[in-house]
Amino acid sequence: MDKLNVGIIGTGWCGGIRAEASAKNGLVDQLHICEIREDRLKEVADLTNPTSATLDYKDLLKNDDIHAIMISTTPESTHYPIAKETLEAGKHLLLEKPISRTLTEADELINLAEKNKVQFTIGYSQRFRSKYAYVREKFIDGTLGEPVSVLISRNITTQLSKRITGRTRLSPAAMEATHDLDYALWCLAPRKPVKVYSQQVEKVLIKNSNSADCQFMIVTLDDGTVVTVGAGWVLPPSYPNYSSTKMEFIGSKGAIILDDTHNDVTVMTGDRGIEYPMSSMPGEPVGHVNAGPMAEETNNFIDAILFNKPVIVKPKEARVVMELYQAADLSAERGEPINLPINIDPLNEGQN
Repeated sequence: MDKLNVGIIGTGWCGGIRAEASAKNGLVDQLHICEIREDRLKEVADLTNPTSATLDYKDLLKNDDIHAIMISTTPESTHYPIAKETLEAGKHLLLEKPISRTLTEADELINLAEKNKVQFTIGYSQRFRSKYAYVREKFIDGTLGEPVSVLISRNITTQLSKRITGRTRLSPAAMEATHDLDYALWCLAPRKPVKVYSQQVEKVLIKNSNSADCQFMIVTLDDGTVVTVGAGWVLPPSYPNYSSTKMEFIGSKGAIILDDTHNDVTVMTGDRGIEYPMSSMPGEPVGHVNAGPMAEETNNFIDAILFNKPVIVKPKEARVVMELYQAADLSAERGEPINLPINIDPLNEGQN
């Protein structure tokens, strides 16, 4: 197979980025898109000139010409059922996080992918930021020595958090900090989390969205390294989907301080005030290039299939992150540390 035929299910914010990246990729022959909103379907079709555009995702799954599917649907509860059908159809799959709502569902998807011998990856796009990858390389090559501690703080605006909490009841840990938990564990692999203590603050969003404003987690790894991650989503209105992150990676031989607050490019206008362009987590197309990691992640998935290379994000790694943020939510609820692995699935009442 010299070229790939790709299907995108859900062409909203993230799916739109993936559709545009796929349309520009010279290794993609046919692009097929699906979106339940007719106006958005037409908008993305005009941008990408797909082979087909449909309102029914099953049209893509029944199409034997399509080799790979990318699922970017909302709400997040749609991920598991569509992903299951995709894997059962024998198609390669890139699935936006979260991998599922329960650990049982995650295990089923992982087993299906292995059974049908298809590539399966989860959209933890932050691994594709160049300076994030640099930090990992400095641990791998020994520059920083043995890891001692990691501190990550991420904040997004109420504009974005209200969109998220309006469609799902998942916590800041599950929907925002999940990227940073994944990233920290990726940098520090093969170390595994063994304990987590978490707290939430409920002052602002609880009034209208029944959601916490922020969540902080202290994670202990099996070698004693401590990872602290804080995720908040009550910043004042700003550039659409603005995300501000600061990181400290401390090792026995050195340290890296990473500023990802996006203050390097500032735009000021009379109409909209101060803005920080290209500051959203997935990035956005800018003319002939893409600012941000999601397009790079999309291209990497295509390469992995065509050239039989391993995907960067293994689904089993996403399961570890999922178990960790579920344990963090359980810790916040109980007010006590939770040891890992957990022996219950908080979202599956049938397990104990």
